[in-house]
Amino acid sequence: MKNKFLLLTFLGLLYSCEQEGSLTGDVPSAMIDEQTSMLKKQGVFAPTSSITVNGGVKIFSENSEYKLRLVDFSISNGPDLKVYLSKSNTPTEFVNLGNLNASTVYVLPKGIDLKQYPFVLIHCQQYNHLFAVAELTPNE
Repeated sequence: MKNKFLLLTFLGLLYSCEQEGSLTGDVPSAMIDEQTSMLKKQGVFAPTSSITVNGGVKIFSENSEYKLRLVDFSISNGPDLKVYLSKSNTPTEFVNLGNLNASTVYVLPKGIDLKQYPFVLIHCQQYNHLFAVAELTPNE
């Protein structure tokens, strides 16, 4: 009986990020005018174990606000994937920007200090599983 329980627990963990979560909600998308905006930071995503990810992220300054856009982005399927602006490469201190959507432009909260948030994470919130990390570097 104990072996069956361990096997079921293992299988549940293995496939837990394959189910849809109930924590999702849409984020209104913004636009970026690349003629008038200024590229502040950018990064390239690196996957965690057994995840496939491609692409990067750019943060622009436009009209007194920061906007984050995913660039040439694709990732393994997962439920309840969120975009986090994070103080570390793990989801411990972060700002949840909303549901992952490769075509969405995320407006960062007013007053955010980009120096304190050098990472963008793709995270399965429902099952607390990190999918990908991008370290941001200043655009020079």
